[in-house]
Amino acid sequence: MKKWLLGVLAAAAVIGTVTGCGSSPSASSAAPSAKSEITVGVTPGPYEQIMEAVTKEAAKEGLTVHVKTFSDYVTPDQALANGDIDLNAYQHEPFLDNFNEKNGTRLVSIGKTILSPLGVYSRKYKTAEQIPDGATIAIPNDPTNGGRALQLLASKGWIQLKSGLGSKATVADITSNPKQIKIIELEAAQLPRSLDDTDASVINGNYALNAGLNSQKDALFAESKDSPYVNIIASRPEDKDNPAYQKFVKAWQSDSVKKFIDDTFKGAFIAAW
Repeated sequence: MKKWLLGVLAAAAVIGTVTGCGSSPSASSAAPSAKSEITVGVTPGPYEQIMEAVTKEAAKEGLTVHVKTFSDYVTPDQALANGDIDLNAYQHEPFLDNFNEKNGTRLVSIGKTILSPLGVYSRKYKTAEQIPDGATIAIPNDPTNGGRALQLLASKGWIQLKSGLGSKATVADITSNPKQIKIIELEAAQLPRSLDDTDASVINGNYALNAGLNSQKDALFAESKDSPYVNIIASRPEDKDNPAYQKFVKAWQSDSVKKFIDDTFKGAFIAAW
């Protein structure tokens, strides 16, 4: 009986040892995967194109980048906060700050990417100086970009706004309107089509690009490279110093990616690091 018990115990010990050894490779393989593979959330269009160049550059550093495309502006931040993706790259910092404030999250920027300049476009006038008093100007109707558009108009002296509001400014915050501009608010995607009916429209870079417009060549004036609305790479705060994520930032901010942006978008998107 004692021999039988000893045999059972010995067998159990062997099984336990084998099981332990079997789980070890799985754990050890997870660590390299975490260091050498990441998933990055983007929005459709230009970011998908740029990510092709970034992915190639990251591969030179031994980093595999998987791209996950989201069709809206909110889900990528939700996915990042929930741990479904490692990073995202599609938004500017004021947008991220607004998301954090509304959702109780603490997502952070770990690097700058591009400026997608907001520009003032017109089919009726060739220069900003030609815009008449009483002109009708369309701006985006979403809170962040609407405020951003108002700040751009204010930078030209066409209107004045309450101080300290940044992208949170609304039409109600206009304190002076010396040109008596009539401002109408439209869905951002409709702004290129509005050019037939307005004296000018303030259009986001991606929608301008889709309409064949370039902020550097076609806009009456546009945001500068020093704009606070430079897009960023976002991470969870506890992961901001992750070496793999820093490799990704380095890949994005490489000379080869800058060249790709310059050659592909011809100033419609500007490398801003």
